[in-house]
Amino acid sequence: MAGVRESQPPRDEKHDTFNTNILWEGDKMRLSIIAGAVLVAFAGSAMAQALKGPVDDSPITQNWAPSKWGADDRAGSSNHTKNPANIKRALATIKQNKAITIGKYYHREAPAFGPRGWHMWIPGTPTGGPFGKNALVYHDELVTTQIGQIQTQFDGPGHIGVNTSKGPMFYNGVMMWDAYERGAGGQVMGMGPLGVEHVGENGFVCRLVVLDAVSYRKSQGKLSASEEMLPIPKDPKSPGIVTEDDVKGMVKAMGIAEIGPGDCVALHTGQGNTWGNGRYKSLTSEQRAAARAVFAQGEPGFGISACLYMYSRDIALQMGDTSANDAQPFGEQGDGYAVPCHTEGMTHRGVWNLENVDTESLVKAGIKEAAFIWAPLRIIGATGSPGNPVVLY
Repeated sequence: MAGVRESQPPRDEKHDTFNTNILWEGDKMRLSIIAGAVLVAFAGSAMAQALKGPVDDSPITQNWAPSKWGADDRAGSSNHTKNPANIKRALATIKQNKAITIGKYYHREAPAFGPRGWHMWIPGTPTGGPFGKNALVYHDELVTTQIGQIQTQFDGPGHIGVNTSKGPMFYNGVMMWDAYERGAGGQVMGMGPLGVEHVGENGFVCRLVVLDAVSYRKSQGKLSASEEMLPIPKDPKSPGIVTEDDVKGMVKAMGIAEIGPGDCVALHTGQGNTWGNGRYKSLTSEQRAAARAVFAQGEPGFGISACLYMYSRDIALQMGDTSANDAQPFGEQGDGYAVPCHTEGMTHRGVWNLENVDTESLVKAGIKEAAFIWAPLRIIGATGSPGNPVVLY
């Protein structure tokens, strides 16, 4: 999850490569010269340049790069899947030989962050046919969406960075300006070395630890028996913020092995229940609008201490039933940080994040630990991926 960022330096309308007045002139040579000049000018001014707004040089002063996986690594924590011991550890959790999927429904009325949205059409009725003696007909679909950042969504290497004095820096020290794959007229066509396909080449097979924060807060007397979600945090002491001590307490209460290298961790806050798989298709448009309203107010989730603890345990993936998995608008540090687990996890360490998963189904099945199997789509240059992970237990 990320907010609106300051864009690239404003275009000079007289020399904009996409200015309609220039295109109407039809002078291809002149257009090529202008396009080249604009691209060169952009390269000279934008490279190694911070965006307007807050600047944080922690990635530079704290030497966030190279990562533990090496200076040339592009896959981050998905490298854990290469370790046969991690796969053995995951498969050992399967006791009942059952499976469930935990991806949420993709739909135009489902909650989405900010201006994002899912828009799907069926072109043609039918799209093609009939063909052949068997009179075959078929349908396609046309989708316009933020393909890697909608509903159940995986945050890849190109999604989250930090605006430093040298420019926006992403995982393993890659500068945003250097990463961009450009097409005609300088149009950014992909994230280059930060593309999600690098993670997709490994995928994830891991022991899944399910943290039911709703039941845990009830056991502490901080949530009533009738409540099904943690509160949206309005201050740093809110029970809607899951801390390091909470994570340790939940694991201990379940009586399972500690979180370890290569594990995946899922947090159930209950907020995702408002549009959970068990009820979404039966909700009215008004009820779906109400779910979107709750979604827009903020969300319970991990505090920074919990995330730093999990990173110290060398996890492969964190996930949850909210849009970011970070507690917001308030975290343990107050409301001055924008989803800090994102930058500390993904930008700093290459520990990836999966959002809006159906943790309610995991809790209802009584799953404490299981085998999690999933890989992001190999979309070259994308910031993330949709998905529908499989959990075996």
